[in-house]
Amino acid sequence: MKKKVIKTTYDRILEISEDSLQITLPDSRYYKRHGKFYPSITYILGCYPKGKHFEDWLKKHGYTADYLVRKAADEGTQVHDMAERYLDGEKLKFMDERYNFNYPIDVWRMFLKFVEFWERYKPTLIDRELHLFSDIYEVAGTCDLICEIDGVLWLIDFKTSNYISNTFELQTSMYSQCFEECYGKKIEKTGVLWLKSNKRKSSTTKMQGKGWEMIEPTRSLEENLSIFECVKTIFDLENPKPSPNLIEFRTEAQISK
Repeated sequence: MKKKVIKTTYDRILEISEDSLQITLPDSRYYKRHGKFYPSITYILGCYPKGKHFEDWLKKHGYTADYLVRKAADEGTQVHDMAERYLDGEKLKFMDERYNFNYPIDVWRMFLKFVEFWERYKPTLIDRELHLFSDIYEVAGTCDLICEIDGVLWLIDFKTSNYISNTFELQTSMYSQCFEECYGKKIEKTGVLWLKSNKRKSSTTKMQGKGWEMIEPTRSLEENLSIFECVKTIFDLENPKPSPNLIEFRTEAQISK
């Protein structure tokens, strides 16, 4: 598979002492840029109203809502990890030599939808899990996939949620802005690859298969950036002095003799 490498490393918050006996874990809500902490785009979008769909869902599930949210997040993390390993050329197997499942069935099925998309449209991989930032907006984030499809430069984010939120379009638009600032290239198309869609068959007019589809923006980039600025204004109001919560601990321990 042909891969065009454009990646430049931008530091996340991770510090290890010179003797390797003390480690500071990163706070996923922040990125470090020139000694300054930039909040993540997804963290900022947490200030966006969840909407009636989410409120109805909370009422329906009550006390089990927290568990379901964590479960969905874990499944999403697994699918993202599997897609990344797949793009790196690793062979993934649903069962081991003893016929034990390596992954939950629902997770494996969502991963196979990603594989179907990849095999059908045969993108040229540019990069995946790409750290990006914007000095204009003082934000950062990690986009799932940069690729070319039929010569068009795409920025794609994977989603395993039960519904598509307005924030997803804002997120990919902001990533597009960040990419242009980092690499001096314009993203030609953005999309959310929804791996839990209710579509029942393929389409000849859009990227779509059974149980998955590519959701493209309904608003212009400029409109989405303007909306994001409004959300960030609320975030800044609620977080006047944003700073990460770092976890520090020793890496070795032994009882004294």
